[in-house]
Amino acid sequence: MLWPMFFLVLAFCGIAVLGVLSVRVALEVRRLSRAVADGSERIARAGEDLERAAGPLARRAARAGAAGRS
Repeated sequence: MLWPMFFLVLAFCGIAVLGVLSVRVALEVRRLSRAVADGSERIARAGEDLERAAGPLARRAARAGAAGRS
């Protein structure tokens, strides 16, 4: 009777360890998804800033090209 009880306790400990590890993985996944979302927002903001900065430059280049053709 000792060995079945020992294996039952061992199985319970194994399931408990797997449960703790799954909670840790879930927390890390949540943290990683927040970091990815933050990076995505930063990239979007940088793209918008680049568009805003490129607008006047493109207009200046278009005027210079039109002046060179006439």
